[in-house]
Amino acid sequence: MKKWMLLCLLITVSVFAQQPKQFSEKALQDVFLNTQEQEITFSEILNTYTGKTIIIDVWAGWCKDCVGGLPKVKKLQNKHPDIVYLFLSLDKTPKSWKNAIKVLDIKGAHYFIKSGWKGDFCSAINLDWIPRYMVINPAGEIALFKAIEADDERIEKLLQEM
Repeated sequence: MKKWMLLCLLITVSVFAQQPKQFSEKALQDVFLNTQEQEITFSEILNTYTGKTIIIDVWAGWCKDCVGGLPKVKKLQNKHPDIVYLFLSLDKTPKSWKNAIKVLDIKGAHYFIKSGWKGDFCSAINLDWIPRYMVINPAGEIALFKAIEADDERIEKLLQEM
């Protein structure tokens, strides 16, 4: 029994040790579009919110799981209105992206991932599924690298600690 517990502990430590605390330089330099379709790097986006807790939601309007998860995101927004909610879209076009924001009434900061799934940002975060949620602490460090549900208990725990 003790060996089994030790093995579980080692696996848990190994998983959390692999979570990066910073974004790679390639991810930071990837180019996004703001809602006016002006180019902006991911680094510039993050610098806009220096000193604040950020929840990143990588999503798309065509994604059933993303749309289905929005009520959970909105619940988080109601409970934690002081957090920055940063929505990064993988929609196919800026037009479809902006239409989804409007139709789904998504409140927050919105950017379009111009380079798409295979670009530097998505590659750097090992994106394999959307929605994808990340938490950035006020020091600018990645506090939670990967969650696929907005009601993941780790998100709430981190928000309570910050």
